[in-house]
Amino acid sequence: MQELDDVKINFDSNGLWVLNIALAVVMFGVALGISLNDFKILFKQPKAVLVGVLSQFILLPFITFCVVYIVKPPQPSIALGMMMVAACPGGNISNFMTHLAKGNTALSISLTAFATFAAIFMTPFNFQFYGNLYPPTAQILKNVALNPFDLIQLVLMILGVPLILGMLLRYYKERWAIKLSKLLKPLSIVIFAAIVIIAFSKNIDVFNAYIHHVLILGIGHNILAILLGFLLAKAFKLSFVDQKTLAIETGIQNSGLGLLLIFSFFNGLGGMAILAAFWGGIWHIISGLLLATYWSKK
Repeated sequence: MQELDDVKINFDSNGLWVLNIALAVVMFGVALGISLNDFKILFKQPKAVLVGVLSQFILLPFITFCVVYIVKPPQPSIALGMMMVAACPGGNISNFMTHLAKGNTALSISLTAFATFAAIFMTPFNFQFYGNLYPPTAQILKNVALNPFDLIQLVLMILGVPLILGMLLRYYKERWAIKLSKLLKPLSIVIFAAIVIIAFSKNIDVFNAYIHHVLILGIGHNILAILLGFLLAKAFKLSFVDQKTLAIETGIQNSGLGLLLIFSFFNGLGGMAILAAFWGGIWHIISGLLLATYWSKK
């Protein structure tokens, strides 16, 4: 069987443009639900926000690197996929999961907003830094000759611009923004999910042939991220409501952004694409819903 590091998930240039637009629309829809008041929690609950940032942008990428170094995934592209997912900000469904789990929804929204801004620089930095520390993944980055500024530019266009435009519309035309958000947010997520499903349906044989390589690593990595957020919040003596919130924020990653970067810069490199798709397209939705449903009944 062909090595997973040599496998490519086929995704043509037209599909890539549609994926870019879909993800930007998703982020615009998220931004319509964010107001300047949501940032006030940074001053009201600075400890909770700082712990959330520590969990998501500092410890998760570091612990992921440690796991990769110890476990040594069978294919370097899988290890790089884990690093990519860990470097991404929280996913746009984390607010819904937090609300379902009876967590601190205001904190979740504020963390999503803050993390999205921070990810413009932190996602490229963490991915490049840890990717170059592990020799097998460093070789992939060397072969691809990834330009950090190109990475920052794409993340800025996909995350930063839609976020600013959405918040501006919310500020000046709040009634319009709220109405548009109710329509756009669920619709954009469905469109994005459909595009990813279509992309992988064309490569279903590859996905079925290699999914077992990422199954245990993907599930274990996600559980580790959830536990990290929960236990870190507990260690800092945050309330149980905030513990649930940080667990979900750390465990639900924006793997859609990860997939876009993988298709844009790595031509759909097998291990990276399959791991990111399994984490974001399948598993973290299942684990998040199970956890949120359990907590909602407590």
